[in-house]
Amino acid sequence: GIKVDVLLGDFDDGFDAHEFVRSQHPVEIVFTPDQEKTDLEKAIEYLIERKIPAVNVIWATGRRADHTLANLTNLARYRDQIKIVILDDHSRVYLLPRSFSKWYPAGTIISLIPIGTVDGITSRNLKYGLNADSLTMGYRIGSSNSVAQDGLVEITHADGDLLIMECFD
Repeated sequence: GIKVDVLLGDFDDGFDAHEFVRSQHPVEIVFTPDQEKTDLEKAIEYLIERKIPAVNVIWATGRRADHTLANLTNLARYRDQIKIVILDDHSRVYLLPRSFSKWYPAGTIISLIPIGTVDGITSRNLKYGLNADSLTMGYRIGSSNSVAQDGLVEITHADGDLLIMECFD
């Protein structure tokens, strides 16, 4: 039931774009055959070229783990060009700036996931606080933390790319 404005991709999976157009007219079809980039990367670059400042990407955490990981790393890859939020039925994921502050109700589940290594992480109002700590993907991540009490959560980090996952389960 969602109206699509642009259909973009390499259409390498047998998808018939022209059949889709019948139910979505008018729709722009952008054929992007470059196999060195994912369709999401192509879509993000399409938006950047058109000077779009932000995008919500819906369900880029689909059925394949390799696609999910690639899509999450795009949050860091394009950090200086466009603000990206990835949403699904279970979470909202975005890249944190060096200094972050947001109000949450107590018990909200928050995960802090490093892309690579993130140093100098300090938090306030999380159940499991961080104080100038480091997180490294594959070794130590900040999964399944929660907000200690209603109020502002503050997170700062000195170096690296840190994702926040606001979880709704």
